[in-house]
Amino acid sequence: MSDPPTDTIRLSGGYLDEPIMPIRALSASFERAARRPGAWGRPPVDGDVALREWFARAIGGVAHDEVLITNGGQSALSIAIRTLTSPGQPILIESPGYLAAISIARTHGLQIVPVPVDEHGLRTDLLDDALLRTGARVVVVQPLFANPTGTTLSAARRAELFDALERHSAFAIEDDVARHLSIDGPTPPTLMSEDKSGNIIHICSLTKGITPGMRVGALCAHGPVYLRLRAAKTLDDLCVAGPVQAAALDFLTSTAYPRHLRTIARELGRRRDTLIRELAARLPNTQPVCIPRGGMHLWTRLPAGADPDAVGARALAAGVLVSSGVPWYPAEPDGPHLRLSYGCSDIEHITEGVRRLASVV
Repeated sequence: MSDPPTDTIRLSGGYLDEPIMPIRALSASFERAARRPGAWGRPPVDGDVALREWFARAIGGVAHDEVLITNGGQSALSIAIRTLTSPGQPILIESPGYLAAISIARTHGLQIVPVPVDEHGLRTDLLDDALLRTGARVVVVQPLFANPTGTTLSAARRAELFDALERHSAFAIEDDVARHLSIDGPTPPTLMSEDKSGNIIHICSLTKGITPGMRVGALCAHGPVYLRLRAAKTLDDLCVAGPVQAAALDFLTSTAYPRHLRTIARELGRRRDTLIRELAARLPNTQPVCIPRGGMHLWTRLPAGADPDAVGARALAAGVLVSSGVPWYPAEPDGPHLRLSYGCSDIEHITEGVRRLASVV
């Protein structure tokens, strides 16, 4: 798919707007990292020990030698899905769910079993039956600021998820890449930090919350599963570049990092609230399913009978890029939706983007 014209307003995208990125602090971290003795040598396959220790503390419930440094979150997700399944097997994925997870599962030849999501996250009341009926042993879940819906898994459903996984001896791949994008904080702990039975495989990433060029993520698991994940990773790449790991650690342990998180919370909050306000004023029949407490996406319901693909095409012709809700469903959509992103444009462009969108809906 070709890029839209440069003057197109982006209400669809998965990365922060450049003015929010900590470019100056990151540049300084990379300069220091590049001068470190041994920086340009081959780092360990598992990753830099100090960086693994940082991730272990941030995630909770995992030791540093259960943390595998990866080239971003999507690489970690692909490794986890391919390691825990074989072609032809079933896998449970949220519906609507993360587009990359759906694509990875399809490419790997898996049978995708959709489990519906509502404003409280994954419908765990339907999970037990899905596991029993299909024999699936892997569930992919985004419990925090899910993409595309923006939902956070409720406390009651977290407990029900753990119960279902233990009953069926299944794994949940916890895709936690949006944790750095908290707006209203504090965030609930990771599923990994509360895992008592070894059923959680945890994925996190620095890419969404810092810059798209910071391709550093972590893939975590307990026991023999970790060794399987490690072996699978070596087939994709031998290591994450040493200077990139060193720069990530330098930035994460500097005063710039907590300052950057405060900037994200403030700026994403202003942009989210602007998008919600403009939708209410100009498109009162197109409202978000929930108000996300973090992340960068609103999952908005279109009027009954609307065609999301046609709306997206007409919006692009009017100069605003939005995402049709159709591809985010692994099976039949439950209604017409758009995913609207507020993290990749400033307030002025969000306001104008909604005006253009309203002209075609």
